[in-house]
Amino acid sequence: MKILVTGGAGYIGSILVPQLLKDGYKVVVVDNFMYNQNSLLDVCADKNLRIFRKDVRDNSFIKKIIGTVDGVLPLACYTGAPLCDKDPNAAKQVNYQSIKTLVKFMSKNQLLIFPTTNSGYGIGTENIYCDEESSLNPVSLYGKLKVKVEKFLMDNTECISYRFATLFGTSPRMRIDLLVNDFTYKAVTDGFLLLYEPHFKRNFLHVRDASSAFSHGIANYDIMKGNTYNVGLSNANLSKEELCRTIKNFVPLFQYKISEIGSDPDKRNYIVSNKKIELSGFKTQYNLDDGIVDLIDGYKIIKRNQYSNI
Repeated sequence: MKILVTGGAGYIGSILVPQLLKDGYKVVVVDNFMYNQNSLLDVCADKNLRIFRKDVRDNSFIKKIIGTVDGVLPLACYTGAPLCDKDPNAAKQVNYQSIKTLVKFMSKNQLLIFPTTNSGYGIGTENIYCDEESSLNPVSLYGKLKVKVEKFLMDNTECISYRFATLFGTSPRMRIDLLVNDFTYKAVTDGFLLLYEPHFKRNFLHVRDASSAFSHGIANYDIMKGNTYNVGLSNANLSKEELCRTIKNFVPLFQYKISEIGSDPDKRNYIVSNKKIELSGFKTQYNLDDGIVDLIDGYKIIKRNQYSNI
């Protein structure tokens, strides 16, 4: 099987593409390398890999390449609320319009697994788990575009849509602007964090488990297609203060202070059920502790200004 991965040199893709090659798939990567990353250099010698430095908004190229593959994993995205707010027009083109165009060029027998986000739940109800039937109340442009494109896909295709929890962990195309990654970085390098809205909760998932979810979806596509799935750690519906306490277990000198004034512009606050994908046989391999440990080691190597989406 030949798989097209758009955004294949990104945070998830730079882990996913080597794994797909290891599993015996032929892989075509389309990425504009907007962060000047070199995360796929270690697999360039693999004869089953082709890389194209192209933008997913290049419709003529996408139309041509779609006809050569058996399935598509469209990871190319303006990821996160700050980046989408910085350039909303580009975000709409990449996160929504390019997916509609891609679907137009695809045939019904081609596999499609789409990564969306559980941030579409926005502000949930206290102590009530959000499942795939819960109402969606996105609070950012990023969340709104993801909800909009997922609805389009569910109405017009039989794809799989993954509502990923907030990701964490090291990757060859690292991101430090994600919550666990950011808090751990500040714990390691600054030893201090000023915390806003400490009670706000969300769900978390290691980036390597996000990658594994795609492999699981490919292997079980016929029984999973036509559905949305929350994908996260069922034992990691944590508040920001609980996250700080967990990090402190590994960085004992880390101190955080709860701010009595000011607010966090990210208003997401919800807990999530991942039972549906677990019933399909998917199991995570990395817990929050694992991710914090690998981040602590990773931060001995990198500096912050190298690795952020904005």
